[in-house]
Amino acid sequence: MFKNKNGDSNNISGENIARIRKSKSPTLSQRALADKMQLLGIDLDKNAIQRIECGKRFVTDIELVVMAKVLDVSVLELLGIDGH
Repeated sequence: MFKNKNGDSNNISGENIARIRKSKSPTLSQRALADKMQLLGIDLDKNAIQRIECGKRFVTDIELVVMAKVLDVSVLELLGIDGH
């Protein structure tokens, strides 16, 4: 069965999510990101965040929208798209 992939990755946002998460002051852990997403109704755990960041897991549009809200960035930034 063929899967949609970005090279060897299952998403295009994982590296950006990791970079933005780590740039927060104080640094936001994967567990803290998962906890904040759970408070907004998205059932992810630390392992799911880790798999997203390393490209082993697909990310739904709903998860991406909530993740952008938690990280206080745009969805376009998570996707690596310049919104200008």
